[in-house]
Amino acid sequence: MRVSAIDSHARTFPSRSWVLNSKVSFSAASRDYQAGRYTQSLATLNQLMDIQQDAKTYALLAKNLVQLGFKSDAAKAYGLAGNCEGPNAYEYQKQAAKLHYEIGNEDDALLIAMRNLAKAQDDAELAFIITAIYLKRQQRDIIRPFKTVLSQSSNPDHMRLAALLLSDDLNDATNQSLSRNIFKRFPGNFAFRFLHLVFAREFNEFEEASKHQAVIDAALAKGDVEVLRKDNPFYHLHWCGNEDFNRYATIGTTPLNPERVAFRRNQPHTWSDKIRIGYMSSDFWDRHATMKLLQRILELHDKDRFEVTLFCHTGPEYLKHNVTDRSRWGRIVDVHGFSDQAVLAVVREHNIDIMVDLKGHTSGSRATAFNLPLAPVHVGWLGFPGSTVNIDLDYVIGDHSVLPEVAKPFYHEKFCRLPESYQPNDPMHRPKPRAVTREQLGLPEEAFIFASFNGNRKITPEVVNSWCRILKRAPNSVLWLMANSPRNQANLLKHFQTAGISPKRIIFCPRAPYEEHIDRQQAADLGIDTFPVNGHTTTSEQLWGGLPVLTFKGTNFASRVSESLLRAIDLPDLVASDLQAYEDMAVELAQNPGRIAEYKAHLKEKRYIAPLFDAERFCNHLEQAYEIMAERGKQRLAPEHMDIAALPPRTAPFGAE
Repeated sequence: MRVSAIDSHARTFPSRSWVLNSKVSFSAASRDYQAGRYTQSLATLNQLMDIQQDAKTYALLAKNLVQLGFKSDAAKAYGLAGNCEGPNAYEYQKQAAKLHYEIGNEDDALLIAMRNLAKAQDDAELAFIITAIYLKRQQRDIIRPFKTVLSQSSNPDHMRLAALLLSDDLNDATNQSLSRNIFKRFPGNFAFRFLHLVFAREFNEFEEASKHQAVIDAALAKGDVEVLRKDNPFYHLHWCGNEDFNRYATIGTTPLNPERVAFRRNQPHTWSDKIRIGYMSSDFWDRHATMKLLQRILELHDKDRFEVTLFCHTGPEYLKHNVTDRSRWGRIVDVHGFSDQAVLAVVREHNIDIMVDLKGHTSGSRATAFNLPLAPVHVGWLGFPGSTVNIDLDYVIGDHSVLPEVAKPFYHEKFCRLPESYQPNDPMHRPKPRAVTREQLGLPEEAFIFASFNGNRKITPEVVNSWCRILKRAPNSVLWLMANSPRNQANLLKHFQTAGISPKRIIFCPRAPYEEHIDRQQAADLGIDTFPVNGHTTTSEQLWGGLPVLTFKGTNFASRVSESLLRAIDLPDLVASDLQAYEDMAVELAQNPGRIAEYKAHLKEKRYIAPLFDAERFCNHLEQAYEIMAERGKQRLAPEHMDIAALPPRTAPFGAE
């Protein structure tokens, strides 16, 4: 192909004989194409385009270029065909957009697709391109109109994207309806069964969840672990505590290319005296749970040894609620809406040594950008409780509780284990618990109060059945639950009543402003944990608020978090050995209020001396880890497991003012 011919828009006015010859030439080129003689057809078309630049000529040129593997040039040719007037102009433009998207030219694909935005609501192929790109860039407002057309398509790629899109906002009634309709159309498709289960769990529809979970369990019992590849990595953790199985939940991801990993680690890099840390997240605003944990650590980073840059793809709808001076956390670089390639260019411009992904496979993630060579060292931390499958990460930051030795075979990342807990906790910017009475909260004065403030999707059938057994064995107790919606409340209450638990023993509370939430927790006697996903931020909030939490030993990262937090505040006694021991201990504590008083006194005493809320100590340990990672990176040594040594125990409280 002659580039000059494709790039030219000039029109000539051939004589009648030339018109006749052009018809003959086009027919010859077309016959050669049909016969598979693509090179010969292309040669004819190159001569023909000197005199004839119309839609059909450009389109045939594009078809030949596709067959010969020149997809980028084919996309340009289809674009020129689409720019010519004619009945097929839209189809040619769509083919151009599809080819640009296929070869990774996202901006070019979008430019064409957005010119035809009105048609995309009825055209699943174009809707797929727009949605796939903008979903990855976290620009959800633009893609809402395309949910219906994608969910009604029969193309497996379109339907997989619809599944990702519909699970992005579980409270959207349209998403719920479309999800249900997809599953009705394809009841044998495991991807849509998993999607249906996401909504069932979100609203505590226990009968529906158990019915469809049984089909999955039957497949796994036969050894068919491949069905798990249709499950979302994040929502998968809410029902599966098997660390081996967790690796298979990969829908929406693509396999990691080891050659690209090696290329990243070995590309030239300029190091300096300071270690340049880059954090990437969509949560860089002060009301997000992540920043309630992390912001003090960012403030404490040693500015003489570390240079901190936050690559922020937080949506403007969240930033408008932020009241903190974010410059205290580090240099802010806005990458919201950027393509992965644009993110790469910005990160490389700042010459980052260690890039840290704070999201993993959670909503709002840009983890796929880490499959590009952002920095010599890539790290996963805090956002996703497990291995970030199919993402190029060298290390996962954890501790000995969440990442025990038995977990190593199930991670592609190397373990960086901090000595106490992987979870940072900010003692400076979170409100201190204020005195509150049960009367103020409408709680019974004499009853023993179990409490759970975890997200409702974490309350699985196994969890609620365990709580029913506890309540039956502890007759003077009530359960205080946070309900996300009236629908959750009705479904939970129905299950308790069916199990023989009086509705008077279940007390619901709504979500509350953060300060009020910290205060109210201490009115309960004992927090009871969920499984296989524990309370994470919720557990540390309860411990900060003075409420002891009961958990049991988990089987994967997500189910071991509460153990990590309890050990970091010197309460390993509240980690039961298994589910039966968890239930026995709950009943025993309900009958021994004196022990609860001791635990509460312990939490008050340890709040400012134990490691859990010691941000300064945590930051020192984290910086030790970064220094080791950087040193290995400088020497071009492959990542290796590392355990960070603990500083000497504190003998006096740390400052929290």
